[in-house]
Amino acid sequence: MSLNVITQTLFITLTKMLRRELLFMSGFLNRHNMSSEVTATSSTSKTKKLVVGLGNPGMNSTRHSVGMAVIAALAERLGVSDQWKSDRHVSGEVIVSVYQDTQVVLLRPKLLMNVNGVSVARAAHKFNIRPEHIVLVHDELDKPLGTIGIKHGGSARGHNGVRSCIDCLHTDVMPRLRIGISRPPGNTPVDRYVLGRFSKEEEIILSSVVKQSVALLLAQITDQQPQLTSAGGMRAKQKRKEQKKRTSLAVQEPEETPDRTDLKCQ
Repeated sequence: MSLNVITQTLFITLTKMLRRELLFMSGFLNRHNMSSEVTATSSTSKTKKLVVGLGNPGMNSTRHSVGMAVIAALAERLGVSDQWKSDRHVSGEVIVSVYQDTQVVLLRPKLLMNVNGVSVARAAHKFNIRPEHIVLVHDELDKPLGTIGIKHGGSARGHNGVRSCIDCLHTDVMPRLRIGISRPPGNTPVDRYVLGRFSKEEEIILSSVVKQSVALLLAQITDQQPQLTSAGGMRAKQKRKEQKKRTSLAVQEPEETPDRTDLKCQ
């Protein structure tokens, strides 16, 4: 066999081997890229929820800031109570955690109640969370102490913190966990009452309410619908009853003067 024939045969063989290698590598890279795309898609599509405890900073033990007490208990339940970080971009304290494949952002605004919406809107923008996935936890004068309820959007019903959130988010679709604190007794001014602390007797009732509120929030985060009974024997509402006529009037809360007048929602 001549040298030219041998050289040509080796060249053809090497060419076939190289072609097979290139085809193998091409298939491997395609599979790798597809796997990377699936992973990226699954990570970016993870549901996000923002849970906000409305209230006044530094007044966590008052009736008006009971939402912050619930958020603190939720952080403890999630095992992240030591992870609060001050975030100047959202004007609040934030914890980012994960619960059952849902990214959970906890927020305690560091602004006064009637401008809490500024902090909420900034956090929603920063973490890219839609308004329908924002849960507001707040006090409710029209509900007796020992009762809780879910309200699926709607008006603020006189609550300045909720009104601020509606104004800054430009929608009222946010679900709310309403914590009953009862009306003030006798002729006690509303502002003095809501900014006051719970009595020892009330704190006993509140302890049970906070525990059930945390359970309800965890269910809300995972889109479940638990059947809970509050300390006062009233079942927590899971659906908005649009046909039910409300017999109590919305309470107009006292106006609070913010420490800044140039706050912007974004």
